[in-house]
Amino acid sequence: MAYNHTVLGQILKLVPRHEFEREAREHHEGRRLRKMTRWGQFVAMVLGQLAGRSSLRDIVGNLDVQADKQYHLGVKRVSRSSLARVNEKQPYTLYEAVFGKLLGRCRSQAPGHKFRFKNKLYSLDASTIDLCLSLFPWAKFRTTKGAVKVHMGLDHDGYLPTFVNITDGKTSDIHGARALTLPQGSILVADRGYVDFSWLNHLYSQGIFLVTRLKRGACYRVCESRPVHPEQGVICDQTIELTSSHSKYPRPLRRVGYYDAATGQFYDFLTNHFSLAPKTIADIYKDRWQVELFFKWIKQHLKVKSFLGTSRNAVLTQLWIALCVYLLIAYIKFLNRISLSLYHILRLLQLNLFDRRPLLSLLYPPPPAPPPPQLPLPGT
Repeated sequence: MAYNHTVLGQILKLVPRHEFEREAREHHEGRRLRKMTRWGQFVAMVLGQLAGRSSLRDIVGNLDVQADKQYHLGVKRVSRSSLARVNEKQPYTLYEAVFGKLLGRCRSQAPGHKFRFKNKLYSLDASTIDLCLSLFPWAKFRTTKGAVKVHMGLDHDGYLPTFVNITDGKTSDIHGARALTLPQGSILVADRGYVDFSWLNHLYSQGIFLVTRLKRGACYRVCESRPVHPEQGVICDQTIELTSSHSKYPRPLRRVGYYDAATGQFYDFLTNHFSLAPKTIADIYKDRWQVELFFKWIKQHLKVKSFLGTSRNAVLTQLWIALCVYLLIAYIKFLNRISLSLYHILRLLQLNLFDRRPLLSLLYPPPPAPPPPQLPLPGT
């Protein structure tokens, strides 16, 4: 019988050990670690994410039960105190760097977006993760509440979290967006919270297109109206100029009015892209919902709402490792062209982490059983 590593061991092989150790040496503070290594920390925290463990004690207990298989994972016995200390003191930036490496591999295998145009398409949004202020005093958000905020640029090629900026809860969405760097020619989709005309002017100077919604009460005048197709839901397609003295955008913009028959709602879209069809503008904004689904997915299926440490470094370590785990699952799906959803893949991995079996045999659905033979009827 062929020897197989555990399912967890096969997942961890997607992170080359020599690359990880090189990054670990660059992102190290203080004395040399003796009882605990950064690889041991990574293995333990990935296990916690995949297995849904709720505490350091649960993670260490899970590893202790599988003590005979830890050697093949490249780790020695992990103690709770050592894991907590490394989470608290060793820089989280190691896992930010690992995230960047995994993202590059995922993007090389990811399918393209569903639209016909060739521009890169990104959705921008932010999500607040609540924290208890008495346990996390460094994360003060309101008088009695703490929080951190994850600012995300989601690449529609495979729906991958490409641009990530984690800040305190007080940072506004638009302030977090200013820290993101986008490639020239890309199309960015955002909700009305990101309508800032000085930022829009900056995007224009960088050759970046924005699709968003027009704010209520915006002052503008119509310069040109183009013919539309009402049967597609498009009500108007206009070139407008802002007339408010507070708007810092001296160029024409495009307003697309759209009626969604499914919801009965009317939408006013605003963009600086003039060559796409108006229905495509509406469809682009509709696809922005994928970034909302991404935040919902990681909050429901990964450990990003309850934390295993109270320091800022421990919280950011856990968040970056959760994002790394998401990329590992996505990479397995893209590389092997697996039809299962990410949720289904996660559940299969969760139930079989320490089984010694080929990973692909677990993830590919079994072939349908052949129909039973037809028995001859009596008397024939």
